[in-house]
Amino acid sequence: MKRYNQNEINNLANILKNDGVICVPTDTVFGLCACVNSTYAYNKLLSIKNRPLNKLFPIMCANEKQIKSIAIVNEKAEKLIQNFMPGPITLILNKKQNLSKYINTSITIAVRIASSNALQDLIIKTKSPIFMTSANKSGKSPITTLDEIEKEFPTLDGILEGNVTFGMSSTIVDCTSEPIKILREGPITKEQIMKVLNIN
Repeated sequence: MKRYNQNEINNLANILKNDGVICVPTDTVFGLCACVNSTYAYNKLLSIKNRPLNKLFPIMCANEKQIKSIAIVNEKAEKLIQNFMPGPITLILNKKQNLSKYINTSITIAVRIASSNALQDLIIKTKSPIFMTSANKSGKSPITTLDEIEKEFPTLDGILEGNVTFGMSSTIVDCTSEPIKILREGPITKEQIMKVLNIN
């Protein structure tokens, strides 16, 4: 399995466009990713992750425009995007109907915006948002080193070298419910979110 540096983003984008699954550093943990437009890559990611079929993968976008191409952004979600993205926050939004058929099992999707320039560049060059899930088998703790990732996931098609920032999973906010629900508190706190939304 080859490791790529941040000057070799084109190589990793080509892997994703050709149904590959790779590992990349994010602002929270190391992540496994695949192109959302590839059924083959989606199934491979499921197998590598050992993930239940009824649990959808979060989707990483390069910018807000990409989010709006796949999801419905309401007023509260817009405020959270403007204040915390890119950053360690995941939003649950109602999805648009133009997504691939294997994402149609749910009316909602989880979305993020990539924080690093390298990851944004990768998504732009892939010409598609990407599935992004923490680098661990389902139900286990995220793996923290590239050596461990190579041992745990020998069938990956490549690894982007780099470091993670927070070392903890992102805050998850469900923007489809009224009131909103914080499903998991991470680096961005409940107090920060409530202040932005003017909720006491």
